[in-house]
Amino acid sequence: MDKLQKTNVIRILEQHNIAYTAHPYDTAQLDATHAADSIGVPRARLFKTLVTDTADKGHAVFLVPSEGTLDLKRAARAASVKSVSMLPQKQLLPLTGYIHGGCSPIGMKKLFPTFVDESAATYDRILFSAGRIGLMVEVAPADLLALVGASYAPLT
Repeated sequence: MDKLQKTNVIRILEQHNIAYTAHPYDTAQLDATHAADSIGVPRARLFKTLVTDTADKGHAVFLVPSEGTLDLKRAARAASVKSVSMLPQKQLLPLTGYIHGGCSPIGMKKLFPTFVDESAATYDRILFSAGRIGLMVEVAPADLLALVGASYAPLT
């Protein structure tokens, strides 16, 4: 792994002895489906990380397949709150330490309740952002869940 590509996400994975594969991708478009196509993996195996505000003035993180749309009612049910709404983009960097298009569930400034769409359980390995635009990591979903304390939920 080229030292320039090593992100905090990769450092954390290595610290926890979690097997991963890094996948650089073409950044001509900032879109999860484009990233999946660029890497050459099925779109359903690449997950985008979405951060929300919750009705109790907290935050929650959701991973959904690249072609999927987060169902806010299902997300609220998963997080056991009355409602969730998408975090305004300008709040993403100060809250998580990540920019739009490079947000990862691993290595945020604070660990928020995290939920992964149940479809991830059907794969041996899934991909998500490595913490910067142009780089994805591929890990076993069980390793991700254990690392960030996440759980599966129907989210799309």
